[in-house]
Amino acid sequence: MSASGWVSIDNKKPNNKRRDASLPSYILVCEDNLSFLKNIPEDSIKLIVTSPPYNLGKDYERRISVEDYVESQSRVIRECIRVLHPNGSICWQVGNFVDNGEIVPIDTILYSEFKSGGLKLRNRIVWHFGHGLHCTRRLSGRYETINWWTKQDDYTWNLDPIRVPSKYPSKRHYKGPNTGKVSGNPKGKNPSDVWMFPNVKSNHPEKTIHPCQFPVELVERLVVSMTDKGDKVLDPFMGVGSFAVATLMHDREPYGCDTIPEYVEIARHRVTELLNGTLKTRPMGKPIYDPAKPNGGHG
Repeated sequence: MSASGWVSIDNKKPNNKRRDASLPSYILVCEDNLSFLKNIPEDSIKLIVTSPPYNLGKDYERRISVEDYVESQSRVIRECIRVLHPNGSICWQVGNFVDNGEIVPIDTILYSEFKSGGLKLRNRIVWHFGHGLHCTRRLSGRYETINWWTKQDDYTWNLDPIRVPSKYPSKRHYKGPNTGKVSGNPKGKNPSDVWMFPNVKSNHPEKTIHPCQFPVELVERLVVSMTDKGDKVLDPFMGVGSFAVATLMHDREPYGCDTIPEYVEIARHRVTELLNGTLKTRPMGKPIYDPAKPNGGHG
């Protein structure tokens, strides 16, 4: 038995207690991710979504060389590929490693680690946000990337839940057999690979003590589009559990780990609040700025 108090992912024993079968299934443990991953069966996880440390020397990480960082990430990536369902996806969200003013885009140095594992890159999603560190000798960084990888060409993909309103919803065909009919999909259009919504700062309703917290909305988009109800979703660097919140909100099963006990406790507490109906989150699709609301409806 591991230090987290569970033997295999099928036992469903978070906190070393058997869960009531009527409650949603989830496992959130304080454990090293390689130790956690080795207990997960092959081909069992439909979506792996995570934001690993960026090697910036934050409170939750020890800064190491770029070479050592890539090697440590490679070990986790190989295990993630092993447990990924044949129809599953990996979404690896990262920013830039900064060394004495020079940036190294982390997704570019990890590209070969995923490609050598046989994965195919479907999108390089750019997440743009409005707040962050103000640089003095280069442009201020206001984006991160989510690299979406799949194991094969036949992967789970549900577009309808993430469609966005059409720019011209009343536009109609002006010639041909459909003349006069609405030309666009009435459910909305396929969103672009540039996403714009706030990062989690002090005035954000989801803010905890974590310095680089995942917004729930980011994970929601990936969960509803790349999984079906009942599927398993994994985060091997779960932090304070935003992935678990998004996963449970849409009737999927979250499995995650982190090595910092305080973060794990916060993650479990947030899940408890979610199940009790008291957790505050920023709704998926909420406008960044609404002039009709006080202070523009930020947050």
